[in-house]
Amino acid sequence: MTFSEMVANRRSVRKFLDRKVEQEKIEQILRDTLTAPSSKNCRSTRIAVTQDATILDHISRMRSYGSTFVREAPMAFILMADASNTDLWRENCAISATMLQLSAEALGLGSCWVHVDGRPHREEEPNGLNAEEYLHEVIPATAPYRILCVVAVGYPETTPKPHSPKDDSDKVIWL
Repeated sequence: MTFSEMVANRRSVRKFLDRKVEQEKIEQILRDTLTAPSSKNCRSTRIAVTQDATILDHISRMRSYGSTFVREAPMAFILMADASNTDLWRENCAISATMLQLSAEALGLGSCWVHVDGRPHREEEPNGLNAEEYLHEVIPATAPYRILCVVAVGYPETTPKPHSPKDDSDKVIWL
């Protein structure tokens, strides 16, 4: 499969088989992710990796919507950064998260990004505790870092159909 075919077929996966991801694949994903470009090559991104059911359950509760599926995932990566290193930590983490998802896809795994930064812990309390603060409380090892997102990874329960091809030519500006 070519890179373009892989990108065209990649879909977010929220339902996973009850099957652990092999350590070799996890290490490959990490190697690939850590090659991501960063602003001035500051390499601000940090990655926490978990297969622990209790931690996955905590992550699934970080938001009142959009994160519950993480509880059933075999593993998750928390993408975060040393924000004292650069003001572009969000961008650096986003590039890393994209590399992570493409690496997982290339290895036959599915993934789904769950946004953390700036999201409320409870939708009905938008000015209360936010998802990042909640994660820092329940996973203290993340506390020195700013968290952008969590990416759940595993073997897909089903293979989602690719999106239908679209004419996106109106989204391109030729100069």
